[in-house]
Amino acid sequence: MKKVLVLLAFLCIMALPTVEAQTESVRVAFWNMENFFDPFVDSTKAYNAFTEDGMQHWTKSRFYKKRNNMYKAILAMSENRPIGIFGMCEVENEYVLKAIFEQTPLKKHNYRYVHYEGPDKRGIDPAIVYSLDHFMLVESAVFPYYNPEDTAYHSRDILYAKFVYRDAGRETTGREVMASDTIHVFVNHWPSRYSGELETVGSRSCSAAILRSKVDSIVAAAPEGYHPKVIMMGDLNDCPTDPSVYDVLRARHPSEMEDGCLYNLFGKNDGLGFEGTLKHQADWQIFDQIIVTEGVMGNGEGLHYQHGSARIFHADFMLEDDETYHGKKLFRTYIGPRYFGGFSDHLPVYIDLMRNAE
Repeated sequence: MKKVLVLLAFLCIMALPTVEAQTESVRVAFWNMENFFDPFVDSTKAYNAFTEDGMQHWTKSRFYKKRNNMYKAILAMSENRPIGIFGMCEVENEYVLKAIFEQTPLKKHNYRYVHYEGPDKRGIDPAIVYSLDHFMLVESAVFPYYNPEDTAYHSRDILYAKFVYRDAGRETTGREVMASDTIHVFVNHWPSRYSGELETVGSRSCSAAILRSKVDSIVAAAPEGYHPKVIMMGDLNDCPTDPSVYDVLRARHPSEMEDGCLYNLFGKNDGLGFEGTLKHQADWQIFDQIIVTEGVMGNGEGLHYQHGSARIFHADFMLEDDETYHGKKLFRTYIGPRYFGGFSDHLPVYIDLMRNAE
């Protein structure tokens, strides 16, 4: 009889639900959208190449084809879930953002966006799109590019936004905000190499110095013992080992960390799933990077980096055969004045953040 009772007790224990630690995750991504202009003439700007009568012959049908290409790629990258925070560059204005996030199947994800008109002579700007179901926007600003040695040169602003993560199942209000759920985001599009890499290296170092200064200010203002969560992302137009990133910004791969350095989650292409984010002749390079502070790397309270989640998104439909240099190359919208009807001249990047559920 005792053996029967023991067996019944064992079976009852086995039938009880297993209590496991649950986690929530949210994706953070960045993508250079490659000249994502609306098709209309802007009389306030001298640059109107991306219009029907402009040099690029940018018609409404071409605009909508690109819009559709981009939203399908975003859905694939997000695995049909909302992207929590999505940094972009080379978007012209709010019309473009509304067209892709409010007039396509992406609208089901309840996105909102942050955008400021900037000084770029072509009229392309950085932007931040965020899921209203996951984040509450606290504040936003832009930090202008400035080079004291060349004050006549203007480049893209650095876009900043501060968010609070919304706890699952309840509305986050100002009084409920926890420091561990506060995320500072900087979206960058540093000066290009159009005039030559060596001739423009100083311009990118200026952008790196501005960004580093803003991050240091956030860290310095934090209470003692608290490590702020700062995410920097963008098209830096430099590789992780170039001076602007490695020496001025002081961003290093986690395996190469030194005191005072930032964590470059794209500092090496090992484990990223692809060789690079753009291709120059036969060489793939990583210009598009996500860099974080120590607070994001920690496993304490609030959102933190899911180790090993950094990826270069590279769906097959975004690539085509490279007949000149072999392998694959990006399926672009344009190459110079030639229209190809593809996606972008950059691949997107992303990381996942985790939060232990209570």
